[in-house]
Amino acid sequence: MKNGSAKSYSLSVIIVAMNEEDRITPCLESVAPIADEIIIFDSGSSDRTVEISKQYTNQVYVTEDWPGDGPQKQRALEKATCDWVLCIDADEALTPELREEIDSVLSRSPAEQGFKLKWLPLIFGHKLYHGRSARAPLRLFRRQGTRFSPAVIHGKILLAPGKVGKLNGRLLHYTHRDFEHYLYKNRLYAWLGAKKRYEDGKTGYGLSGAALRALFTFILVYILRLGFLDGRVGFLVAVMYAQSSFNKYAGLWTLRHEAAMQKKAASAGDH
Repeated sequence: MKNGSAKSYSLSVIIVAMNEEDRITPCLESVAPIADEIIIFDSGSSDRTVEISKQYTNQVYVTEDWPGDGPQKQRALEKATCDWVLCIDADEALTPELREEIDSVLSRSPAEQGFKLKWLPLIFGHKLYHGRSARAPLRLFRRQGTRFSPAVIHGKILLAPGKVGKLNGRLLHYTHRDFEHYLYKNRLYAWLGAKKRYEDGKTGYGLSGAALRALFTFILVYILRLGFLDGRVGFLVAVMYAQSSFNKYAGLWTLRHEAAMQKKAASAGDH
């Protein structure tokens, strides 16, 4: 802790990053006051991400591969030595209020195994308090007994049995640099999601199922989760979530269709 005050807890901060020179400084500045150690796994940045990171910690590891979100975060977790771990992305930052709350809660030696932190996404200069983006992901947890799932995207934190709490402070999420970046992430996550569902043997109920899922996603985000209260940006986000949902299940349909065509061609060739 930079101010030198005694603490009754120890905290490791783990971050995975790649080409985040424009966003990682606010992230590191926000966690440095309460972190006993900061561990960064960089998967081959071509910008100044590693250089900037080394200004805040000597535990910067550069990997030549990208095994996926879950495995990369597991690597970082295995380097952690403190009682508690905060897993934060390079495009996120603690608000001062959340940082103080984390310090206060951990100082009381809580019984919980982990805590969820409420997201506050900032998209095109607009803060989103509603919709699907305004969720509370699990990010703060006891190191002992915790691991990450092997998922390629959005690796899940798997805790030891116990209570999970939720903090009141906000975790800022600078999720998209611009609309082009938004489209890129939308396409990437949809395609990875399609392939994962195909590998798991999911059906998706064809293109009609994809269309219905897109419609349901829009209703869920924009109406049921009050995305309309976020104005025009809330509408845009709801549409983009719906588009991603359609693309994911349409992608699954194409993979299943291509596999069926190949099987049919192989069967015809045998005859």
